[in-house]
Amino acid sequence: MKKRSWLMSGILGASLFLAACADDGGSAGSGDAPEKEGSKDDKPYVAVVSKGFQHQFWQAVKQGADQAADEFDVKITFEGPESESQVDKQIEMLQAALDKKPDAIGFAALDSQAASPLLTDADGKGIPIIAFDSGVDSEIPLATASTDNKAAAALAADKMAEAIGGKGKLALVVHDQTSVTGVDRRDGFVDQIESKYPDIEIVDIQYGGGDHLKSTDLAKAMVSAHPDLKGIFGSNEGSAIGVVNAVRELNKSGDLVIVGFDSGKQQIDAIKDGLMVGAVTQNPVGIGYETVKAAVAAMKGESVEKTIDTGFYWYDKDNIDSDEIKAAIYE
Repeated sequence: MKKRSWLMSGILGASLFLAACADDGGSAGSGDAPEKEGSKDDKPYVAVVSKGFQHQFWQAVKQGADQAADEFDVKITFEGPESESQVDKQIEMLQAALDKKPDAIGFAALDSQAASPLLTDADGKGIPIIAFDSGVDSEIPLATASTDNKAAAALAADKMAEAIGGKGKLALVVHDQTSVTGVDRRDGFVDQIESKYPDIEIVDIQYGGGDHLKSTDLAKAMVSAHPDLKGIFGSNEGSAIGVVNAVRELNKSGDLVIVGFDSGKQQIDAIKDGLMVGAVTQNPVGIGYETVKAAVAAMKGESVEKTIDTGFYWYDKDNIDSDEIKAAIYE
């Protein structure tokens, strides 16, 4: 890792200001833009590029990143594409972030390989990179702050198996097959079912890009193709909401078991209404916080843990109002 001097932030201030002005604002996201040289707010700058911005999950990640920025006295920007299927858009955002010459980057990859050239470029310039939520197929990130998604999805599979009585047909609506989270949650769920529950058959896996409208259509098609389906697993907020909407629109409430991942108001309402059995929630505030915290440490030349496990919880109608779960879910 190449250490970057904190004094560099003052030198970079003018270019950061110009880069911020050149930003056409077309990306989804927010955060304070770097300020010009000589301003009172002349702080080290961390650019955070997430997989999305529209879901409450990412807003909770941003909340944690903002908390760390305040605590460690650094400036951040936080942005992501409108849809988690927009790999090209995210690559453009990462390039724009690099053009602003940040002191460190937090990055959650939509495609674990597509960003490799830009990450190599950043590494060559001595910019430390902290991966979050999703890892990348590269040794360049100094650390990854994320949930153990395979273990979390395996827990979701156990809960699903219990809810359907240990036998029957299941399907999955997964957000993508290119990100580490998409692959790990799919494989964690499938592997658990196949290894522990011989009387359960997974009959379909579809990919909705995390878009709840597309995921709704996919879930409807699954139910039409497999009228004896017992349950559907939605692998992230948008996927799970799509499944909930499909079951509601088909008047299948009570006939299909829904298990989700992440949180958000619609999932919380669905659990309280009995439409969804439960979901696995990550610790999104903790993910954002640990990402910026690790970025600050890396900027100082301090060592960081290669893997930062931010934990996960199962929540359902029985524990959704507990203090532990309230701290981990978000609307």
